[in-house]
Amino acid sequence: MTTRPATVADLPAIDQVFRTSFCDTFAHLYDPRDLAAFLAGFTPEGWAAEFADPAYAFQVGEAEGAVVGYAKLGPNKLPHVAPGDVIELKQLYLLKEAHGTGIARALIDWVQAEARRRGASRMALSVWSENWRAQAFYKRYGFVDRGPVTFMVGNHPDEDRVWEAAL
Repeated sequence: MTTRPATVADLPAIDQVFRTSFCDTFAHLYDPRDLAAFLAGFTPEGWAAEFADPAYAFQVGEAEGAVVGYAKLGPNKLPHVAPGDVIELKQLYLLKEAHGTGIARALIDWVQAEARRRGASRMALSVWSENWRAQAFYKRYGFVDRGPVTFMVGNHPDEDRVWEAAL
């Protein structure tokens, strides 16, 4: 397993990791129409626009030359977090086969280092309120729960929790 900066050529693989991981983890929670509407919001043009924006940063995790995970940083848009030198971990997704391999640790280490390099002293993220595995992972990195936020999947509102950590 290795990590490296993402390239434009990685965007289709990042999209596939996102869709596969999200659906493997959460699809059973939603009406298929809500899931389809949510996923339709992630387009090749959208991924490319974020990738081209210097406010965002992407890192991929690979196994045997294939992208099996990624992390994306960007401007904070979450509530319950004081403004200032804060950055948001927008996404950290892995394929099931990459769980337990150390790739998540490598990606979060990159996330924290990149956030510091960008001048952030704090990081925010959101996690579904019942995603205990992710919450335990982030707690190990010093994240603390700051409060609820509604996360929409189509017309289905979920309760996420906003988490924040000092870097």
